[in-house]
Amino acid sequence: QVQPVESGGGLVQPGGSLRLSCAASGSIFSTYATGWYRQAPGKQRELVAYITNGGSTNYADSVKGRFSIFRDNTKNTVDLQMSSLKPEDTAVYYCNVVDAPRSVIDDYWGQGTQVTVSS
Repeated sequence: QVQPVESGGGLVQPGGSLRLSCAASGSIFSTYATGWYRQAPGKQRELVAYITNGGSTNYADSVKGRFSIFRDNTKNTVDLQMSSLKPEDTAVYYCNVVDAPRSVIDDYWGQGTQVTVSS
């Protein structure tokens, strides 16, 4: 396993919750911070949250107060707990390194997991 593996996506109604999980291995993920990105159809991929190896977290304004990123030590994953979901959260969600050279980031995109928020 080289690329990260994302899971936990699905269909949820507005106001609902989902927990995404990222299984990542390799020294690269202990060198840089790990983040969750998302990409909606026709839009650029955007960083929504990240956590450093020291445990510091940061969130995009659009998800602040609704999403929480954390390390699940029992599963060795980086998870994203999403609540109060909105239709505009609909996207494919990916995990990858953060604050790394673009050539490094581009080498570690996984398949992503689809999140659809709709009534």
